Parts: sequence; structure tokens; C-alpha cells
Amino acid sequence: MASPSERETPSPNIYIPPEWSEAADCIAYDSVTWPPPIALVCGAKNCGKSTFSRHLLNIFLRRYKKVGYLDTDVGQPEFSPPGFVSLTVIDEFSFLFWLKIDLTIPHLKTPERCLFFGDVSSKTNPTTYLNSIFSLYDYYKKEYCLSDRSDRPTKTGLPLVVNTPGWVKGVGYDLLVDMLKYIAPTHVVKINISAKSKNLPSGAFWLDEDHDAMLNLIEINSARQDSFNRSVLVQKDARLLRDVRILAYFRQCFSSSLNITTIKELANALASQPPYEVPISSIKIRHLHCQVPSAESFYSLNATIVGLAVSSEGSKDLPWCVGLGIVRGFDTFKGLLYVITPVPRGTLGKVNLFLQGYIQIPTVLLQVQGCISPYMSANVLSTS
Repeated sequence: MASPSERETPSPNIYIPPEWSEAADCIAYDSVTWPPPIALVCGAKNCGKSTFSRHLLNIFLRRYKKVGYLDTDVGQPEFSPPGFVSLTVIDEFSFLFWLKIDLTIPHLKTPERCLFFGDVSSKTNPTTYLNSIFSLYDYYKKEYCLSDRSDRPTKTGLPLVVNTPGWVKGVGYDLLVDMLKYIAPTHVVKINISAKSKNLPSGAFWLDEDHDAMLNLIEINSARQDSFNRSVLVQKDARLLRDVRILAYFRQCFSSSLNITTIKELANALASQPPYEVPISSIKIRHLHCQVPSAESFYSLNATIVGLAVSSEGSKDLPWCVGLGIVRGFDTFKGLLYVITPVPRGTLGKVNLFLQGYIQIPTVLLQVQGCISPYMSANVLSTS
């Protein structure tokens, strides 16, 4: 266990500009304890939003026991696989939340609530994307930001960091404006890059001219405005980074003590892993971004990644998602679906909805030598 001084000192390879530190300290310490601060971080692609959000998260954890992290970036999420919007509650002060030297090493955490959007870009369905974010924020407000603390004295205020995507032009700009208006954060951190044409408009661009609300707008410069090569590398390898997060997620199907050190070993382990049997009669299928004839629903699921969700009967609310699963096959004669997932059996037994989007199995997991079909297995596990 590192000492406090060691934990608070970032790696020598990580550069936190003084204005970033001043901004984070201002948000965390120059505010009253109630209501807790809500900080939204925005800016163009590759400006350092996730890095600053992690930095702010750590600063918050010096003052608060827990911090909420609302991740709205479905393409490059912080704590979940791609395709999710999520609310994660962090209750540990850890060096892991500083900028990772190796960006290919994800740090997955189980969110308190998440919704499966099913794609890596909000442009697929902007309305559903916004509704997902609003639903998570409503949950946060209900659970952690009561207007009268005496109503539920056992609840404590939870500061919130909201990380946003880098799509800030056209429809992406409109989505960000709607998000800002709905959340109404106490602090907005706008990160600018050297290419001024790609930046967001100056000032409080999301508010009407005659607004009366208190505004804490902080504009800072990107720490990477001169790191052109690095920005190109991150952008070029975005798909690879998403695949790595999916691999890390399904690595959780196995004990950490199991010696799986390569992608090939993981592919073989998943191919030989006994899948869960899920009765078809207990599951509904929802295709998120396309229409599929009912007769083809089960065929469309074969060898795909699905969101595992719990939907209330007759509810119009978006269904909470408990994780991802790989559908390795189905048997209509037996009325069974075969699913590989790290979701615990008890939780999987509550799942009654499969959500199919555009999140695909990484190609490296399909290349299993000596295996006739990497999707089916004679050994199965029952969810009942």
C-alpha cells in the first residue's frame, strides 16, 4: 500500500499543467459542501477531457468519501465497455485514476447504474442517447441530491464529474447544449486546443443571453496542444482501444489467478468456457438500431454481443443493463440460448431482455484454432 504522498504524486511521465490543478482545486475546495458540486467537462476530440476528469476525480476524493462519475462517451468510456452510458460511484483514493501511461490497459468498474446504447457514436440515435443520459442523471439526483437533507438524513451529498464526447460540431454540439441545459452543472470546464476552429464557442454558449443562473465557467488549455503525433495515434487506434476494453470485460469470466496472459489464450478460454443456458421463453429481444423480422430474431443474435437488461412489466423507462453477454448459439428445439458472460448467475437469472446493438465481438476472439465452432459447447450451465 503506497503512502499518501506517493498516491498523490502522479507519474513523472504525466504532465498536469498548473492551470489544470488550479481549476480542479477551485471546483473541489472553493465550494460549499451542500449541495455537492456537479462539474461537466467538455471540449473537442483529444483535448484531454478524460485526463482532466480523472484528475478532478482524485481531487474530489481528498475531500469527499465518494464521488459520482457520469460517463456519456459511448465510444471511449472510462470504466465500462464501449456502447454504455453509466453512473459509477468511486469510493477509493487510488493512483489508478491518474492518466494511465499505457492507454491500452483499461480500469473497469461495476457501475451503480448503466444503460446499453449499443453503438460507439450517439449519431446513430441522438434522442435515445440523450434520454439515456437524462435517465441516469435523474437517478443521481433522486439518490444523492435531495432538495431537503432532512428528508433522508442517512444520505450524503455526492459530487459528480460528467465526462462528455469530443463530437462538438453539428448535431454533436446540439446534444451537448441539451445535456448542459438539463444537467445544469455548478461548474463547466471547457478545454481548448490550439486549432481554434475546432473549439466550442467562447463563453456560456449553451445559455440564453438573459439567463440569471449562477455560472462557474472555467476555460483551460489542452495539455496536449503540441503533442500532434500522440493525438493522431489515439485517434487512429480508437477501434483497437475499444476492442481491448471488450477483451478486458470478458476476461472477467475467469478467475484472476487463472494464467491468461495473451489474447490467444483468452480466445481459447472463452471458446471452451461452458455457457449459461437461458430459456428463450424468459427473454425478450430488442434490436436497438435496426428492424429485424421476428422469424429471424434468434438467428440475428448468434455469435453477437448483447446487453443484458432487466425490464419492468409495462414500464416505459429505459431498462437498466447489468452487463454484456456473448450469444454463442441457440437451440429452438430445446428452447434455449447459450450465453457467455461475467455477470453472476444470480443476477443473470433476473435478466429478461437482450439488447442487440452494433457492438461486435473483436475479430481476435473468433480466430480459435482447432475449434469447429467457437460459439457452441456441449457443456452448459443453467441460470435457474
